[in-house]
Amino acid sequence: MVEESEKGCLINSQSAEDWLVRAQNLIPKAIAKAKESKGFPGRWRMIISKLEQMPTCLSVLSSHPFFSKNTLCKEQLQAVSNTLEEVIQLADLCVEEKYTGKLQMQSDLDSLSAKLDLNLRDCGLLIKTGVLGEATLPLAISSSSTESESAIRLNLRELLARLQIGHLEDKHRALDSLVEVMKEDEKNVLAVLGRSNISALVQLLTATSPRIREKTVAVICSLAESGSCENLLVSENVLPPLIRLIENGSTVGKEKATISLLRLSMSAETARSIVGHGGVRPLIEICRFGESVSQATAAGTLKNLSAVPEVRQTLADEGIVKVMINLLDCGLLLGSKEYAAECLQNLTSSNENLRRSVISEGGIRSLLTYLDGPLPQESAMGALRNLVNSVSIEILISLGFLPRLVHVLKAGSLGAQQAAAAAICKICSSVEMKKMLGEAGCIPLLVKMLEAKSNGAREVASQALSSLITLSQNCREVKKDEKSVPSLVQLLDPSPQNTSKKYAVSCLGSLSSSQKCKKLMISYGAIGYLKKLSEMEVTGAKKLLERLERGKLRSLFSRK
Repeated sequence: MVEESEKGCLINSQSAEDWLVRAQNLIPKAIAKAKESKGFPGRWRMIISKLEQMPTCLSVLSSHPFFSKNTLCKEQLQAVSNTLEEVIQLADLCVEEKYTGKLQMQSDLDSLSAKLDLNLRDCGLLIKTGVLGEATLPLAISSSSTESESAIRLNLRELLARLQIGHLEDKHRALDSLVEVMKEDEKNVLAVLGRSNISALVQLLTATSPRIREKTVAVICSLAESGSCENLLVSENVLPPLIRLIENGSTVGKEKATISLLRLSMSAETARSIVGHGGVRPLIEICRFGESVSQATAAGTLKNLSAVPEVRQTLADEGIVKVMINLLDCGLLLGSKEYAAECLQNLTSSNENLRRSVISEGGIRSLLTYLDGPLPQESAMGALRNLVNSVSIEILISLGFLPRLVHVLKAGSLGAQQAAAAAICKICSSVEMKKMLGEAGCIPLLVKMLEAKSNGAREVASQALSSLITLSQNCREVKKDEKSVPSLVQLLDPSPQNTSKKYAVSCLGSLSSSQKCKKLMISYGAIGYLKKLSEMEVTGAKKLLERLERGKLRSLFSRK
């Protein structure tokens, strides 16, 4: 035991130059022994051809100025020397024909040939990765707070190179170190990453060891979330192994893989690739049976895919509609429900067949129930806005659509309120519907929306009001609201950015039958606005202007 320890210390004390000399001395001896070997001629010829490549390989490796100070070089030369010693040992057994079994020796020679391949490949990679460009320090030193940033990055380059060089266990240790370094210093890791490092990580996603796959996908997940490596990851073909991990990985592996795909699928091109690589079905299965976090991130990825119009039918063919409606009803996390609602909004935006599918699966009821929360979001209301014209008004009323509409206008996000106003524009074609919307309490809420900061929200609110106000009882409701006239006059602004002016003119035209409203319009400056809108030939502006000017003249004469 003491002898082994002393031997280990002796090996560690040797320099890179010592290992180079040792390897160079072993090469001719190994070639000579290999040529003397008896039996297995084909295998030995292959081994000899690889041995003959070694001198050139070592010469190139040792020509770098910092060769002697690079820890990876020393380790690589040690590995080469060990392989050469194994060549000599096996050759001796074959020369003396002392091996125990033919099949065992064949296996040993095949293993030896693979080690030589690995040695040659790793020497080439050491040069190719550029890690030999400068001296490197042991990794333990690289965490010192006194070390310069350039030195830290240099040691990180060595660590990343270890992902490509050596046996699986070496890569295992390198991954462990990389996971720890990324937790503390992600910025410097990202700064030194290159295509070859990304490629090495992607290859490790298919390693035979489940633990290596799990650690690798954790690193790739961090890279994807950083927002700086998406193109490199996709170009190095990361999608297929991520999808396979979703199918067959551990719980942690599935979670990290789905998070990675969620981030990568934000690009429409990558979303198409995920579909092309067969990613839809495993993502849907995660939504059906996965853990809570994986379920939410899988739903988010499917939401991103559904934003691409040409893949929506493929998603539907895989059963996405039913799965998303089920998530709305039973999702484990609030995020799952929100992603499901966004997915349904995307699916129903332009395809009548998909709208019918959502309706037939009970999607309207689920979307309405989801809106009952304290802060209704745009996605569910947006999906309902897409669906209202594909189902009868009677069904909408029976499902409680109007109370939910009022709830969204009162308590929803601005986007949800905008979607609700757009839905009103779609359904208020009949007198009866206008009456019900007015009685439900929509009008004061739409008047309030006229003051929204968003131009889109003001436009759709004024459009909805211009439809509802044609009913006399709704018109009276608008007149009663003291903010209605001032807000509508403000929307007469002739600037191109204001897209609400034609609807504001229509609303004010309906209100101008009231003397009180006309006086308010004049006092808030409507005439000045209307003169400009008349020149712009905005529909109804000239007529309303004449009406206000006549009223102004009458007012002047009556005073005299």
